[in-house]
Amino acid sequence: MHFIVHKLEGETPLEALERFRVEQGISISVPMTYAGRLDPLAEGVLIILTGDECKKKDLYLGLDKEYQVEILLGVSSDTGDALGVVKTKDRSNTYDIKNKDEAYSLEIIKEKVTTLIGKRKEKYPAYSSKPVHGKPLFMHAREGNIDAIEIPQKEIEIYSIDVLSVVEVGLNELVDRATERVGKVKGDFRQTESIKSWHSLMELYMSGQIPKFHLIKIRAHVSPGAYMRTLAEKLGKLLGTRALAWKIKRTKIGEYTE
Repeated sequence: MHFIVHKLEGETPLEALERFRVEQGISISVPMTYAGRLDPLAEGVLIILTGDECKKKDLYLGLDKEYQVEILLGVSSDTGDALGVVKTKDRSNTYDIKNKDEAYSLEIIKEKVTTLIGKRKEKYPAYSSKPVHGKPLFMHAREGNIDAIEIPQKEIEIYSIDVLSVVEVGLNELVDRATERVGKVKGDFRQTESIKSWHSLMELYMSGQIPKFHLIKIRAHVSPGAYMRTLAEKLGKLLGTRALAWKIKRTKIGEYTE
């Protein structure tokens, strides 16, 4: 059988599976797996397979996905999302000081995202579970030798992107929300280092003018294997600034919704 569950923000897919097993009273003797990873800070539709349906996992992995994503402009991290270590080398590397409000209007953003539609080859994110030389890429990244690794590519397709909104957000609010959200995550995901880096971002601007940060909300329909973290970074580059995937919610897998 297969089940559609909601993976919570802060959970790993495995934690969501085990929570579901307990809630449903499913014996540990029953084989269970999930089809399609979600990062710890992502939430949304997760397919859980049980029994003989586990043998069909590849069929579920091949289904298209739909996401709602909030993209934060002006900030980047080594993972491409809020759980990573924020890059704060200096002001110019952290935020586009030449930012003008009109540069992030809905009209301009909608124009820029059209260039992201279509098929292309993309490298796997450095912080991903793709195995290379016998261990996942994120382990190479943590060990500091990711630059020596030839990161494999995959072909993905972006079918459509709808720009839903763009809003300003204050730095204090960002740091408070990042601290709360990262704190939900269990296990070893460098949470302490991440939270420290968010607070360092706030300290960077305390002596000067605090810029306006922007959150863009989009809906994206994509092929399997497309990373929303990568999509966020690409949109940032098109707009002349850094960016990360602030919030990711998977709303559909194939025809499966919650």
